[in-house]
Amino acid sequence: MANNNKPEVVKVNAHLHTPYSFSAFDGIPQALDMAVKENVKVVGINDFYSMDGYAEWNDECRKRKLAPLFNIEFISLNKEDQDAGVRVNDPNNPGRTYLSGKGLAFPVNLPEPYVSQLADVRAESNGHVKKMCDKLNSILAEKNTNITLDFNDIEQRLTKGSIRERHLAKALREAVYAECGNDEAKIKEMFRAVFGDKELKSAVGDHAAVENEIRGNLLKAGGGAFVPEDTKAFLPMETVRQIILGAGGIPTYPFLADDAKGGFTDFEEDVVKTAEILKKRGIYSVEFITTRNSIEWLEKYAGYLSENGFAVTFGSEHNTPAMEPVELFARGGAPLTDKLLRINYEGACITAAHQDLVRQGKHGFVDKEGNADTGNTAYYIEYGDKVIKEAIG
Repeated sequence: MANNNKPEVVKVNAHLHTPYSFSAFDGIPQALDMAVKENVKVVGINDFYSMDGYAEWNDECRKRKLAPLFNIEFISLNKEDQDAGVRVNDPNNPGRTYLSGKGLAFPVNLPEPYVSQLADVRAESNGHVKKMCDKLNSILAEKNTNITLDFNDIEQRLTKGSIRERHLAKALREAVYAECGNDEAKIKEMFRAVFGDKELKSAVGDHAAVENEIRGNLLKAGGGAFVPEDTKAFLPMETVRQIILGAGGIPTYPFLADDAKGGFTDFEEDVVKTAEILKKRGIYSVEFITTRNSIEWLEKYAGYLSENGFAVTFGSEHNTPAMEPVELFARGGAPLTDKLLRINYEGACITAAHQDLVRQGKHGFVDKEGNADTGNTAYYIEYGDKVIKEAIG
């Protein structure tokens, strides 16, 4: 991704979930106010199965002189990898593959059959959470808690239409605290009963940690309210790629890269091989959630991919209850190096250029069939830099 006229780098966070799926933020304004405070200039909305937040994201970004990126995230299934037992970017489920779309068209323009496919998979995902809610209510009744979770109320009060198991965990925590009058001893006793005689390990005041324990003890595999996901909840990987292209975006592979013990999934352990497979599958953009990774491996993986024609961006997700900075850091709070900051900014420039060109009906970084213009990344970096600098004033 050589560029002799390298643009001035500004901070980017290209992957932020909002309450339109599940988020640490109470709303889009909070996320963007944090970005302003932390001097992050380019911000990408990246909700699961949803583009519903794009208009608000655009308006609130413009008010704050932030450059908006319009993204989306899916969980897909690659049958070939599943049959071969290959763990891709879900370390526990072979074949299950997270995919993002970067730089989608705004205003939203998703034709059929893609709009129906997206609606169906979102309905299937919501229906799965409804089944878990029903099982959770059975446990609450069995333990004589006087608590019944109202799925429709949760949908109306806590979500913008996409319901995740994290919403159930939040709703249950709130209900237990209310039922117990915020009495710490009573709260711990109720959770002990609901968890099947397992003690609550987290401090009652640490809401994010308590909700994570609810998920781990009740909603994950082995928990009393766990419901195995139907394969209908996951579209084939190629179908997801086509939806992203249909929405004007760039299909993007989210890397897990190195875990806390230095381990990698089967698919990612050799970045050269991974890059070859991604290109064969029509994917020329990748991203990293930097807090998962060491600086050493981020530089190695992101550097190789950037040098070999991929658009590379970084983000923080914020799709758990825990509130972290919007400014990006590597594992353990390590600041990103100048090399990583440039890779991220140049990836954001490519994305910004793509979405601006497609908005005008022109050819972007990838065409409608997903073919990438990897030989002209310098052009997209220069173009996108102008788009971003104009937006941030």
